[in-house]
Amino acid sequence: MSLEFNEQEIIRRNSLKEILKLGIDPYPADKFDINVTAKEIHENFPKDNSLYQDISIAGRIMSRRIMGAASFVEIQDSTGRIQLYFKRDEICPDEDKSMYNIVFKRLLDIGDIIGVKGYVFTTKMGEITIHVSEYKILCKSLKPLPIVKEKDDKIYDAFTDPEQRYRQRYLDLIVNPDIKNTFIKRTQLINSMRSFLNNKEYLEVETPILQPIYGGAAARPFKTFHNTLDMTLYLRIANELYLKRLIVGGYDGVYEFSKDFRNEGMSRFHNPEFTQMELYVAYKDYEWMMNLVEEMLEKIALDLSGSTEIRVGENLINFKKPWKRFTMFEVIEHFTGVDISEMGENDLVEVAKKHGVEVDASMGKGKLIDEIFGETCEAKLIQPTFITDYPVEMSPLAKKHRNKKGLVERFEAICNGKEICNAFSELNDPIDQRKRFEAQLELGKRGDTESMVLDEDFLRALEFGMPPTAGLGIGIDRLTMIMTNSASIQDVLFFPQMRPEKKPVSATDDDFMEIGVPAEWIAVIRKAGFSTIDDLKSANPNKLINDLSGLRKKMKLQIPALKIEDVKLWLA
Repeated sequence: MSLEFNEQEIIRRNSLKEILKLGIDPYPADKFDINVTAKEIHENFPKDNSLYQDISIAGRIMSRRIMGAASFVEIQDSTGRIQLYFKRDEICPDEDKSMYNIVFKRLLDIGDIIGVKGYVFTTKMGEITIHVSEYKILCKSLKPLPIVKEKDDKIYDAFTDPEQRYRQRYLDLIVNPDIKNTFIKRTQLINSMRSFLNNKEYLEVETPILQPIYGGAAARPFKTFHNTLDMTLYLRIANELYLKRLIVGGYDGVYEFSKDFRNEGMSRFHNPEFTQMELYVAYKDYEWMMNLVEEMLEKIALDLSGSTEIRVGENLINFKKPWKRFTMFEVIEHFTGVDISEMGENDLVEVAKKHGVEVDASMGKGKLIDEIFGETCEAKLIQPTFITDYPVEMSPLAKKHRNKKGLVERFEAICNGKEICNAFSELNDPIDQRKRFEAQLELGKRGDTESMVLDEDFLRALEFGMPPTAGLGIGIDRLTMIMTNSASIQDVLFFPQMRPEKKPVSATDDDFMEIGVPAEWIAVIRKAGFSTIDDLKSANPNKLINDLSGLRKKMKLQIPALKIEDVKLWLA
């Protein structure tokens, strides 16, 4: 396979060859000891400028100012940026000045990773700087970074295209380092939740990701095949049924942070691979679990932000307990003015249609109620709110309500218009559970692709006896969106699922001439790194004419000079 390189990539590969010819390994195997970070220097040196007089630090070159025998460089480590000062005669105290004149000035580029030793001082301009006594190349970068420019407090050429940021997260983290805070907070959120649960003495466990029967939720699974066992397996859609088996086995409280997989649509709230925390505690019920959720999320907000109030877009969300509570029927009546509590399937269809809900023949009573709630209520619930007491048809794994016929003991927590958790008083009657599974099978026959399947081994476990149990599932990704004020689930996943990347098809000479490029300029345009028409049309006309004119001179071409009017016509 032939690789096409733009001019910058060719220059960097040539620099790499020259570095190797000088006997320098641009990818050394030995370790480079670091004794300080950029953040530590910026925080502590102003308080005591006797510190950091013998330091070793490493980072990526983000800017350079070459000024003859002395130069300034800015590097970025994992904590931030700091300025370096290079002086030729200190870097090269002997007669051989090649490590400064050739390697540093000509062969290093923005994006290269270097390690330096030296001491910290403050420049006449008041900037904390490292005076470099020696440096070492740790990694030569072969692709140029997108350079973000700032002028008059305005940002230019920022790396902001969402698809490119999500697809090349490594590049996003380099040039937009502030997003690191989102992922740091995600880890802090998980640690806070884990600490809370561990302090309650619940046991963190692991359950299978590959399952012979998928269950524990209403969703379509991903399917795979195990060659040795000669059997179909499914990526789990939930870990509920396995965790409840452990309650049968005698544990009083178990939880798991699980990767789950659902083969369904994608949106800014849905990714096919997502993280949940599921918790099951014996001898408790859903009322007890509501209190625990309030307590836990209030603590997480405090741990992450020092306050129970979190800014999410235009909304100020307050996680301080207690939260509002509505039953499912109460909240639908509250927002629609319609009491659906005694309605059958036909009447629910009419209500759904009246409120713009799409319906089809596969939708049973539970699905219709769920869709009505989602369309008319969910987006209006901004502050953390518990929705309780769902119809039995909606909840095949929840215990029937102790006082309300036709309902189950279930709640969801809704926050900022989206569900963040789901919980039940768990169904532990094996006969009732079998009937619920069988009803789900009937929905599957009607075409409901998200209906549950019957798990005989789980039913067998229930027949041995499961104590009364409260269960909970919390979506870590959605909770992180709220806690970090992120608008999309893709913003809180390092590597969200993406469509296959479309490889650009190089333009032919005829393609370039069709938009008005003279034949004699096509080779220059390709030399400038433009291999497709879309690339060319995305260029700034003033910069493009300067770059092409520079290449014309460099290549010593005897062709007519370009006019800005002509270049603008190419890009029109």
